[in-house]
Amino acid sequence: MSTEVKVPQLPESVADATLVAWHKKPGDAVRRDENLVDLETDKVVLEVPCPVDGVLKEIRQEDGATVESGDLIAIVEAGEVPAEAPKESAAEPAASAPAEASPAAEAPKAAASAGKDSGKLSPSVRRLVEEHDLDPSRIKGSGRDGRITKADVMQHIDSDGDNVAEDASTPSIAVAGATRNERRVPMTRLRATIAKRMVEAQHNAAMLTTFNEVDLTEVIALRTRYKESFADAHGVKLGFMSFFVRAAVEALRKFPLVNASIDGNDIVYHDYHDIGIAVSTERGLLVPVLRDAGLMSFAEIEKGIADYGRKAREGTIGIDDLTGGTFTITNGGIFGSMMSTPILNPPQSGILGMHSIMDRPVVVNGQVEIRKMMYLAMSYDHRIIDGKEAVQFVVTIKNALEDPGRLLLQV
Repeated sequence: MSTEVKVPQLPESVADATLVAWHKKPGDAVRRDENLVDLETDKVVLEVPCPVDGVLKEIRQEDGATVESGDLIAIVEAGEVPAEAPKESAAEPAASAPAEASPAAEAPKAAASAGKDSGKLSPSVRRLVEEHDLDPSRIKGSGRDGRITKADVMQHIDSDGDNVAEDASTPSIAVAGATRNERRVPMTRLRATIAKRMVEAQHNAAMLTTFNEVDLTEVIALRTRYKESFADAHGVKLGFMSFFVRAAVEALRKFPLVNASIDGNDIVYHDYHDIGIAVSTERGLLVPVLRDAGLMSFAEIEKGIADYGRKAREGTIGIDDLTGGTFTITNGGIFGSMMSTPILNPPQSGILGMHSIMDRPVVVNGQVEIRKMMYLAMSYDHRIIDGKEAVQFVVTIKNALEDPGRLLLQV
């Protein structure tokens, strides 16, 4: 019996999706709940599972097609999967081995063939390989069954190709400055969406940025003193972000306009604090949201951030995780940024930028001391937030972080 495979219901905020890559080809045996194809939306990559055991009879939409909820994309002929059929089949058939070839001689060829098989690469890995013009067969895979992970590709890039697979063919020789190649790679949907939203943010808001600096010496001392006992008690590391989230919530309570947004001619006040935490991934910038961050403990904040970080790295973060948010925090300091101007995340009216922590001489009680200092940058929509409020908002965060006891006593 033939079974239709359709695009699953997409969230309301997502109009369509791009069919990234089929993991099966017509004639392949397929199993129920096995991932058939990846769909990329503006925010996440979704998997389309096979509804039944059987054989993939027909593919109706090829790689790169734009599809909507309910679109027919494939036909599966339901039935018992042949016993000899592997659980996962390669996208390309393996080449027949010469009769005289020994198993030892064929092993490297099989491994190299698997490495070049794009069907065995996840969408994010495939995109990374294509953008850097890499040969997958030359990358050591550390995943299950020797599959290549994003970490493997990044290690290969960072090591200038030193982590070459043992079965790779003779490497090509690149002479510095000998080529002037150009490559044209289409933007991913996520990158195109990020570009569009960044331009819209600058065109549709009266964006200004106020700067300040914060002495994190006390926060670092507190974190150093309790990080081991915190990890033992809660099973998660005590980072800096939980301090900033709590400080931001306290400031938002004092200045609710920073937590508001504009809708037409109305100002929408939010009586809750959903804090977006910007996370950089191979696909681009994602902003998962900590719901009701004002009600969360330090441990709950750290666990939420750690969970989102894991999902982002694995590509399993969901659209619901990225939807909403009343204020955003972004940390360019992890990349070494000393100062930058964050761009608003529409329709939010404020975003706080963290930067590198650096030892700097500071006058404290008339004496020069070396302190742990960070520059803060808060971009805001001047249509509803005045400069005075923006400055006082950042000063409130500064005061809370320089005296962490304020965060516990909420004073």
